[in-house]
Amino acid sequence: MPLLNYAKGHKPAADKPCASAWLLALALTGSLGLDSASAQTQTEQAAVERGRYLVQASGCNDCHTPGYPEAAGQVDERLWLTGSPLGWRGPWGTTYASNLRQVVQALDEQQWLSHARTPRRPPMPWFNLRTMSDADLTAIYHYLRHLGAAGAAMPAYVPAGQEPSGPYVQFPSAP
Repeated sequence: MPLLNYAKGHKPAADKPCASAWLLALALTGSLGLDSASAQTQTEQAAVERGRYLVQASGCNDCHTPGYPEAAGQVDERLWLTGSPLGWRGPWGTTYASNLRQVVQALDEQQWLSHARTPRRPPMPWFNLRTMSDADLTAIYHYLRHLGAAGAAMPAYVPAGQEPSGPYVQFPSAP
């Protein structure tokens, strides 16, 4: 039986809620939810844009994006932060810039904050990340998540005294 049947002459009683008032309340509740969702989307977009700025200004692409320095930064953003197979060899062994877009997929925000501040082998300037605010590192996290997973895993660390199989930059020994 329909709630209100105007075709049969039904008129709502004054003490019962009207269907149109109920529908209006439902519509308003829905639109308030959209406003909240819209605000959340705007906040997320602001974090993504801030993360993109920080990635560029902090030089993350210099090592973590293949060919970035050689192209004076003119690399398609779809390739950003996918790692680089160019090794960095020194007294510590040979290290490679990881594919941050893959790394971040397995981490929540708190795990990312810990990961970003963990000491690394040279030449990764992990000490610069250690001094970044939680808000800045979280913005980078949101930017990486926004980009999504792409690319392949980079070569594994090669210990000192072992020859890397791919290209590398040789650092001089410390004075």
